[in-house]
Amino acid sequence: MTILESIIAFGHVNVSCIHNSTIEITKENYLTDRGTCVLGINSSKACSDLDPKLKLQIWEGAKIEVVIQVEEVHDKFYGFGSKLLPLSHEFDLVFRKSDFICDRTVLINCSKSSRDLDRNLVKSLTSSNKEIKLTFNTTR
Repeated sequence: MTILESIIAFGHVNVSCIHNSTIEITKENYLTDRGTCVLGINSSKACSDLDPKLKLQIWEGAKIEVVIQVEEVHDKFYGFGSKLLPLSHEFDLVFRKSDFICDRTVLINCSKSSRDLDRNLVKSLTSSNKEIKLTFNTTR
């Protein structure tokens, strides 16, 4: 496996991760209780900031593994790229179980949504502003 990108984000008291079709990371510095798919805020990157090598893999339709780590707890899922993904949103990264495409979408047909994530990982994010590390890896 090759690491294509690493992104840092932070937890928030309103992280619930109960959405059944998406996982979101945002550069915004706040989270309301309506953001049920949001895993982290204050992200170091959004779609528009992704490394060109990762963008190329996504546009080629590659299967990408995403590893989420918070201290000693980790989880992972995979998703697929598409040549149709604009990867242009300046604040958000959204991982989707569906094949819906918009400027916020980074991967489609993902193996997990926010409600499928390890509950110990999610719970740890609501108790403080813990750092989240997301690593994008090739699966080839």
